[in-house]
Formats: sequence, C-alpha cells, structure tokens
Amino acid sequence: MEHALAAFATLFAVLDPVGTTSLFIALTAAHDGAGRLRVAALGTGVAFAVLLLFALAGEAVLAFVGISLPAFRIAGGILLFLTALDMLFERRTARRERKVEEERESQAAAEAPDDPSVFPLAIPLIAGPGAIAAMILLMGAAAGDMERQGIVLGTMAGVLLLQFGMFLLGGPIGRVLGRTGMLVVTRLMGMLLAALAVQFVIDGIAAVIRGMGAGA
Repeated sequence: MEHALAAFATLFAVLDPVGTTSLFIALTAAHDGAGRLRVAALGTGVAFAVLLLFALAGEAVLAFVGISLPAFRIAGGILLFLTALDMLFERRTARRERKVEEERESQAAAEAPDDPSVFPLAIPLIAGPGAIAAMILLMGAAAGDMERQGIVLGTMAGVLLLQFGMFLLGGPIGRVLGRTGMLVVTRLMGMLLAALAVQFVIDGIAAVIRGMGAGA
C-alpha cells in the first residue's frame, strides 16, 4: 500500500494532470467535440506506450550505455527536483504555455487544425523527461519484486486514465478551478515532488555507499 501511494504521488506530481488539462483545452480550441476526443485518446495512448517502454526496458538501456542504477537515481532525483522548482515558481507553466501558443499560431495559419496529440501533447507535455525518469526510478526501486512492479505499472495506467478523464472534462474543470485554482494545485504538487526527488537522491547515494562498502 505504501509503495502504491508513493508511486501515485510521484506520477501524479510529475504528469501534472491538472496543468496538462488546461493546456489541452488551449491546444484543442480549434477542434470540435469528436476532434478533442480523438486527440485526448491518441495523446494519452502514445504517452502510455512511451512510459511503458522505458518502464520495461529503461534499466537495459542504462546498462547498455554503462550507467548504474544508483547514478541514474541521483541524476533522476536532481531532474525531478528541477521540475519541482519549475512547478513551484511557474517556470514550467510558462514554458508549456509558450509551446501551446506557438502551436495555436501554427494552427491559425492552416486551413484545418493541426493534430497536437503526439507533439506536444503526448511528448513532452505528458511523457516528458521527468515522467520517463520517474518510471525508471520507480521500477528500479521495485526491482526483483513482480508485485511491486505491477503496482507501479498499474498506477501509471491509472494516472493516465485519470488524465484522459480530465481531458474529457476539461471545459467544466477549467471553469470550476480557474487559473488561480490550477496554479494552487500545481504548486502543492511541486512541494510534494521536491520532497520525493530528495528521497531519490538520498536512496541513490546510500546505494553507492553500500556498493563501496561491499567492494572494500
């Protein structure tokens, strides 16, 4: 249960369904109802495939390039901490909104609205570097325990399903929360993510120290 809660908190904070939903609304402003549904389904589907790939093969990729899991935990924790800082000080929101504005300008120049489902919705707004790092770290922490790894994968699927549902309810959610409400939720998730990122770094350093002690 504790592992499931930690996985949910980490992935919910990194994927930021609330903030991504506000950007989805902007990206699909030129689409009709059926178009928004298709973009939502394809975007979350592609993001799921990307995160699943790195969850299952991430450690193999690291081993191929000669990177140890403790080193990646430390680097991933630092990356997640920087992501948390962006959330706390609105830098990530500003970057995302710039990407959305660029996409909307390109759509306005075309006769038909472009398809934002793969880029920028699936990658990098949903399955960005922070989310990929989080999946590798969570699966690495559950290494050798099929049940815990299944929990991580199920939690990832659940958070993406929640994201898809929020996409479908994007209009009402945006009206209820407003910009201020979305910023409050994003900052709260940023605080939680910062603490989890520090824990990843501590775990990585502890693993390095244990490895040095075992090799001595």
